[in-house]
Amino acid sequence: MTFSASFTIKSTLMAAALAVAGLPAFANEGAIGARQGQFKIMALNIGVLGGMARGTVDYDAAQAQIAADNLAAISQLNQAFNWPEGSDMMAATTNRALPAIWENQDDFLAKWAAFGTAATGLQAAAGNGLEAMQAALGPVGGSCGACHDAYRQPQ
Repeated sequence: MTFSASFTIKSTLMAAALAVAGLPAFANEGAIGARQGQFKIMALNIGVLGGMARGTVDYDAAQAQIAADNLAAISQLNQAFNWPEGSDMMAATTNRALPAIWENQDDFLAKWAAFGTAATGLQAAAGNGLEAMQAALGPVGGSCGACHDAYRQPQ
C-alpha cells in the first residue's frame, strides 16, 4: 500500500469517526425540534378550543372537532424518539425539559398517557356543543399542567 492510499484510507476513517461522534448531538437536536414542533401544534389547537371556551371566539362545532381530533392524534404519537438521554435543558439550551424527565421516565410517560386519555375525551365531546367541549377541555389543560409543573423549566 502506498503512502497516498494509506493516507486516504486513514483520512476517510477519521472523517467517518468524527461524523459518528457528532451523531448524538444531531439526534438530540432533531428530537428537541420534533417535540417542540409537537408542542406548538398542541398549543395551536388548544388555543382554538380555549378561545371558544372563553367566548373570545364563537363556538364552531366543526372547528372544535378538528382541533380536538388533532390533539387526540398527537397524543397517540409514540414518544420513544422524542426524548433521548442528554436532550434536557442542561445539555441543550434550546429547550426547557428538566432532567427529571429521564430520572422519572415512568411518571413522565404516565403523564403523557393521561394527556392521551383527556384528549380522547375531548375528541368525543368537542362537536357536541360548547358546554360539552368546555367540560372536556378542563382535563386536557390539567394533564398539560401536571406535566409542565413536574418536567418543564418555568420561563
